[in-house]
Amino acid sequence: MKEKLKPTLGTLQLWGIAVGLVISGEYFGWSYGWGAAGTLGFLVTTLFVAAMYSCFIFSFTELTTAIPQAGGPFAYSRRAFGDTGGLIAGIATLIEFVFAPPAIAMAIGAYLNVQFPEVNPKLIAVCAYAIFMGLNIVGVSIAATFELLVTLLAVIELLVFMGVVAPGFSLTHFVAHGWAGQTSFSLAAVSGMFAAIPFAIWFFLAIEGVAMAAEEAREPRRTIPRAYISGILTLVVLAIGVMVFAGGAGDWRTLSGINDPLPQAMKMLVGNDSRWMHMLVWIGLFGLIASFHGIIMGYSRQFFALAREGYLPPSLAKLSRFNTPHRAILAGGAIGILAIFSDGISFQGMSLTAAMITMSVFGAIVMYIMSMLSLFKLRRSAPTLARSYRAPGYPLIPAFALCGAAICLIAMLWFNPQIGALFVGLMVAGYLYFLTTQSRRGAIARTSVAAETD
Repeated sequence: MKEKLKPTLGTLQLWGIAVGLVISGEYFGWSYGWGAAGTLGFLVTTLFVAAMYSCFIFSFTELTTAIPQAGGPFAYSRRAFGDTGGLIAGIATLIEFVFAPPAIAMAIGAYLNVQFPEVNPKLIAVCAYAIFMGLNIVGVSIAATFELLVTLLAVIELLVFMGVVAPGFSLTHFVAHGWAGQTSFSLAAVSGMFAAIPFAIWFFLAIEGVAMAAEEAREPRRTIPRAYISGILTLVVLAIGVMVFAGGAGDWRTLSGINDPLPQAMKMLVGNDSRWMHMLVWIGLFGLIASFHGIIMGYSRQFFALAREGYLPPSLAKLSRFNTPHRAILAGGAIGILAIFSDGISFQGMSLTAAMITMSVFGAIVMYIMSMLSLFKLRRSAPTLARSYRAPGYPLIPAFALCGAAICLIAMLWFNPQIGALFVGLMVAGYLYFLTTQSRRGAIARTSVAAETD
């Protein structure tokens, strides 16, 4: 018999997961986009990406509610395009969710290093892995409740940040050199806007991870749409607000290549010794922790789902006595810790954090494309599939999400050829392993049919 996850999560907990998965993107990572596009160019890029994500979530929710399985995009693409389609979406999702946590862990290390400069940020990052893998192993209900708490604190802190810097906001600061370092728009700025796409996506990356908690949601056809739609609206407002207020605090160019732009932006206005400054560093950690913890939950469910169907070693589908996929949690953690200590490897002159963000975004974009293609395919091939929620504006809104994701993928391959080549290499390696699992997948399928017959 296949291992089953138990439904324990309600709407508020799912909203906490949806926002918590992403909210670290409001605290760090996005500012690398300023280095490529400038503040105004990056604002244009972010608005385009925000529109793409909004259309994607309004469409993706149809798949999540119709097929509420832990595999998420893997399950949808497999239903639509068979085993190979499931593999493409599943491996892409794994890459997204496995490479995002080490980038966030490094940012946690950078934030704490502000307070404790004598402590190695890598050591902090590894400790974060140990703590939050343990919390995820203990149980999903406890993990989701913790996720909700830290997400609420992180949202409050972002609102506090905007409130504190608002009196010192200067539009002159925000627009200065705003078009890729130039004072006025030119065609040269367009290149920077496309190059900044991965960092605009980082504002919203991983919200789709709620799909991997669908098997553990109570009444998923009712609770998931509420969580997704309220979650994406929350994130769009926070992303635009944080970016604009931080850019108007002073010379934004000093913030464009660091892992802690919000404390440094606040420091420009209130000084290093302000109580607001220290509060942001400490409470701001909750935003990073919320995403880090939530994405660990996401990658473990993807490992679990792929292993359960025979795509990965079956041992990764084993559940602990807490009914959590503990081996899957540990496997993703081992990969993440290895990535943290790989900073001697250089990709296109990027920092390790920027490179891991870009790799994670590659996985996300391929998964978005596969998901939207699955939506169109299943509308034709499975018209009787129970759909308690249907994508509004079909087919225009899903088509915009699909076209937007395709544009992002082409731009990323053009501006990130080395990381793109590594991503393709990982996908090919996954496919080669997939070819060796045919007999195992066949045995699992036969067992499933026999169980359903009984």
